[in-house]
Amino acid sequence: MTLTKIFKNTLLILTACLVLSACATKKEIATDIEGKMQGDVYTGTDTVKYLADGVPDRVFFATNESILTTASRETLRAQAAWLRKNSGINVVLEGHADERGTREYNLALGERRANAAKDYLMTYGISSERISVLSYGKERPVDSGSNPLSWSKNRRSVTVKAN
Repeated sequence: MTLTKIFKNTLLILTACLVLSACATKKEIATDIEGKMQGDVYTGTDTVKYLADGVPDRVFFATNESILTTASRETLRAQAAWLRKNSGINVVLEGHADERGTREYNLALGERRANAAKDYLMTYGISSERISVLSYGKERPVDSGSNPLSWSKNRRSVTVKAN
């Protein structure tokens, strides 16, 4: 085989690979299941209760994450404003995870999520003495389904009034 023929065959193979990769389709997970998901984060309200009138009690997280979303930060700002007006009320931040992962991993993840919410509330002037953190991991799902929507509802931190 001549060097020119090898070069032409190599170039042909590379061109074919580029053409085929350009035609490949990306498998995507539905990003708007009944208007309740954005990416893999739940954005609906059917599982949300209220800490106070108009102040949602929970924030949601992406898979394996404890980073607050924009929507979560908005909810926590509303909680902080309400807590500032009600200085005699203490809260417990309950961290939760979906069913995937080990018990130990999910307990640690739930704690990181609750602490992320606590840290954010503290940046808005809420004393750490008023906030307790508790992780349930995957032990208390709000939705017992085994699908992306159910998992997304379960990846949360819930703010409840302390007794």
